[in-house]
Amino acid sequence: MSLYCRTFFRRKSFGCYRLLSTYVTKARYLFELKEDEEACRKAQQTGVFYLFHDLDPLLQASGHRYLVPRLSRAELEGLLGKFGQDSQRIEDSVLVGCSERQEAWFALDLGLKSASSSRASLPKSEMEAELGGSFIKLRQALFQLNSVDSSLLFTAQALLRWHDGHQFCSKSGQPTQKNMAGSKRVCPSSKIIYYPQMAPVVITLVSDGARCLLARQSSFPKGLYSALAGFCDIGESVEETVHREVAEEVGLEVENIQYSASQHWPFPNSSLMIACHATVKPGHTEIQVNLKELEAAAWFSLDEVTTALRRKGSLALQPSEASPLLLPPKLAIAHHLIKKWVETQSCSFLAA
Repeated sequence: MSLYCRTFFRRKSFGCYRLLSTYVTKARYLFELKEDEEACRKAQQTGVFYLFHDLDPLLQASGHRYLVPRLSRAELEGLLGKFGQDSQRIEDSVLVGCSERQEAWFALDLGLKSASSSRASLPKSEMEAELGGSFIKLRQALFQLNSVDSSLLFTAQALLRWHDGHQFCSKSGQPTQKNMAGSKRVCPSSKIIYYPQMAPVVITLVSDGARCLLARQSSFPKGLYSALAGFCDIGESVEETVHREVAEEVGLEVENIQYSASQHWPFPNSSLMIACHATVKPGHTEIQVNLKELEAAAWFSLDEVTTALRRKGSLALQPSEASPLLLPPKLAIAHHLIKKWVETQSCSFLAA
């Protein structure tokens, strides 16, 4: 028995080692492409390209799902040639990842116009006809994409949007220049280097031990409730933001703040969602909704939330007047916060 266990764990450790080695290799390769202009230019020769038009990704419908086409360098050059542009347009692309075999992935927006470039925006409808797909708003297509594709498109859109909004230096007013990978922009006049940034946001599921607190904004689909969320103010820690946001939005004081997970979220302008759990003291549960922030907030029981998690349906559909409780989709980190709370509560109930 002991011999079997030793063999098993050796194999498991060896597997972890190989997985770590693959990750490190990819990380080092991407670092090289970001720092070495010639290495990145060479990677573009054998890489693949995801296309956007005014920040909308090129997608192809396949049943009830969307596929994300990608073009080789040769295919992209052929496309550009048909619209009267040369291969220099490819240098507007940004690096968004790579495969385990070091095939570099780039994103290129053919609708946005660079301040430092005379290249014009390409016609959307003609490109769609040529490519056999459609440029669709990412938020609209979100729930018809698989998790791998959605994550890659999140990164690509956020990076393309950042470059579009940082074409001029905030100090000199002069145009900034993108490096080959798109990992930074530099002002030749002031020498300031600008790096892509995300805005930190805390999203907190508050519990009183038996119930969890969910809230909604007026812009949400009818019946949809989620965890509380808000941007971190300058100078705040994550814990301080959790305390302030809960106090501001529902008038409660929390304790026992625990970090859960994080997620990049591209809407509206690229945020880092920092998910936390927190509790309130028993007896201190009276909600005072800040109507400038929220439309409504309420406590929900374990049974209510469990039922909502099991419910299937699209948020794009408008529920009836007697709308049941709807929760964020699986793609959103709020869904996993709520699911984790249900699992913890269920385990506690069974243990008791």
